[in-house]
Amino acid sequence: MSFQILTRDVPPRSAWSLEQAGIHPLLSRLFAARGILSPEELDDGLAKLLPPQTLKGTQEAAQLLAHAIEHQRKVCIVADYDCDGATACAVGLRGLRMLGAQHVSYIVPDRVVDGYGLTASIAKRVKESGADLLVTVDNGIASIEGVATAQSLGMQVLITDHHLPAAQVPPAEVIVNPNQVGCTFESKALAGVGVMFYVLLALRAALREQGIFSAETQPKLDSLLPLVALGTVADVVKLDNNNRRLVAQGLKRIRAGLMPCGMQSLFKAAGREPKVATTFDFGFALGPRINAAGRLSDMTLGIECLTTDDAARADELARQLDAINRERRDIEGDMRQQAMEIAESLFDESDEPPPAICVFDPDFHEGVVGIVASRIKDKFHRPCFVFAASNAPGKEHELKGSGRSIAGFHLRDALDLMAKKHPDLLLRFGGHAMAAGCTIEEENLEQFESSFMEVAAQLLSPATLQRKLETDGPLDGQYRRAEFVEVMHREVWGQGFAPPLFSEEVEVVSQRLVGEKHLALKLKHQGQAVDGIWFGRIEPLPARVKLAYRLDVDEWQGQKRVRFLVEAAEI
Repeated sequence: MSFQILTRDVPPRSAWSLEQAGIHPLLSRLFAARGILSPEELDDGLAKLLPPQTLKGTQEAAQLLAHAIEHQRKVCIVADYDCDGATACAVGLRGLRMLGAQHVSYIVPDRVVDGYGLTASIAKRVKESGADLLVTVDNGIASIEGVATAQSLGMQVLITDHHLPAAQVPPAEVIVNPNQVGCTFESKALAGVGVMFYVLLALRAALREQGIFSAETQPKLDSLLPLVALGTVADVVKLDNNNRRLVAQGLKRIRAGLMPCGMQSLFKAAGREPKVATTFDFGFALGPRINAAGRLSDMTLGIECLTTDDAARADELARQLDAINRERRDIEGDMRQQAMEIAESLFDESDEPPPAICVFDPDFHEGVVGIVASRIKDKFHRPCFVFAASNAPGKEHELKGSGRSIAGFHLRDALDLMAKKHPDLLLRFGGHAMAAGCTIEEENLEQFESSFMEVAAQLLSPATLQRKLETDGPLDGQYRRAEFVEVMHREVWGQGFAPPLFSEEVEVVSQRLVGEKHLALKLKHQGQAVDGIWFGRIEPLPARVKLAYRLDVDEWQGQKRVRFLVEAAEI
């Protein structure tokens, strides 16, 4: 599929004011192109975080938790089984204990047996554990039956979540969710772990007002920021100003060696160095290892790794998570190949792909469908759902699907539209604009596919379906230096604040295949020789071509050299 390589606009006034404030000229240009108007927006100080009281429900949540702590009531956290859920659970457990809670436990649903969220059966298990107060993290906003069951068993319920609410929300005692009706909190992109962190900030303030702590004696909740940073990046939420501050603060502590020992062990297992940690480490090294537990095994492993203070235990758990992640990669590789073949069979090679893609095979593993959907979406630039058969006892007739979308197509809204048109089609659904999930009866797969296709055809314009790649334009040759690349990598990049990607015409001096599936390149960039590599590409390039590339530093025999990581070509 062809790319249209575009160059982001750089508002000159913004770039100039950033440069005047002492920010590196190229960084000034990159920040201005991403909507930064003034140096104040780049201030990552804790004082600049949005105040907790502006997040609806935090004050009531603080009172509920303060009362539970005072009366030594038992609190049980119900976590989601992804990295955001695991870090939110770890933040909740560590934070509540720091603030005086004596009896805090957690339960994490099993992806296969329990499915997503606070179900009635999970509520019963929480009650059996002896809990008085049930706290959800990164889930709960759609759990109407689960909340009702918990309350009927005599428990209070506090929901902390960030997923988009439906028209009807559960009758919980308190809901904290930046996306709920009436919440004026500016950062609607707060991750589940961020919501829990804000609840703890509000709780600490309430305990100060009650005289339990003073400003001097209160616990330092900033020790939780490495976990907040990891969950925020791993959940691929938009890195708005507030989220970027949370991540930057977490990174500072990690680089200084201040983090839970489980995170230290995960860096070690992934072969990464915490001293030079970046957001890429969260997204591509630590996050996938935590997520692998929830996909293939039991997320308890991930949560235990993040909550233990025993370094030897942390090392052991990190090694287990690393092994599970390797297994996940093998399963994903096989599934991806199979899914790609199914997707390619849906249309002729000479034709454009259909407006949406839906793939199912009885042998697919339900823990990996989301990753595979993401890969298909990336290849064909179409919204995609991948389904697997449910392995839950008594649910063998159900299919669980995970979807990923492209800019301009809101996936959860699309599912909502499908549910209104076909009330019996979706057993359950939820999610966000770019990622969502649903459960259907196997016999309804064909109907799902045609309905998904219909909604996509209705909502997607030809312009949306044209693959566009926004870049930062040509790289000035003076910045093609290892020390500058390292400065650039230390900044907070991610979803909604894209990592730098440059583009221009270069000369291809030579090219060869390495490892049978990667294109190694010798390029001339502005008359200077530079190495490049294009992972996953085997087709040769013309002698002169416009490339989109990221900057990387390759170290060989103590020498650092800049190389281009090629992402696309305009051919």
